[in-house]
Amino acid sequence: MKPKSSAGSAPSDVTLTLASFLPYRLNVAAAAVSEGLARLYATRFGIGIPEWRVLATVGEFRSMTATATAIGLHAHMGKVKVSRAAAALEARELIRREPNPEDLREAFLVLTPAGEAVYAEIVPLALDYARRLTAEFRPDEEAMLNRLIDRLLRRASEMGGA
Repeated sequence: MKPKSSAGSAPSDVTLTLASFLPYRLNVAAAAVSEGLARLYATRFGIGIPEWRVLATVGEFRSMTATATAIGLHAHMGKVKVSRAAAALEARELIRREPNPEDLREAFLVLTPAGEAVYAEIVPLALDYARRLTAEFRPDEEAMLNRLIDRLLRRASEMGGA
């Protein structure tokens, strides 16, 4: 059933089929993949996607400027979401702030020993999940997928949302 056009506008002969629209398909694929992984760590560690991304970012760099902007750029998250996730991880004592001895106005986020333990358990789960996602791909197909994703990301960045 087609929705009625709003008063004063002519119906369009151009249609969009979501099931074949690349931005929609990428979004659905990303959500499905992310939610599948999230079920693994949410059940076992009680953290959500934003907390996982902050924990993974801090774990990857071992020390990260405690600004939501720096983490947000790396994890592709907004500052508010980063701040809330970092606060939740601090409350659970998985990360902590350490002052920058060279600039006391600045702090770094680092994993606590408990955070290191969670990170050490989650990383193999995440890597195994990624491996299982592409298990039916030939090596050349997986390499091609990675190249295509890189090209899509680069092109989207060049277009700047235009």
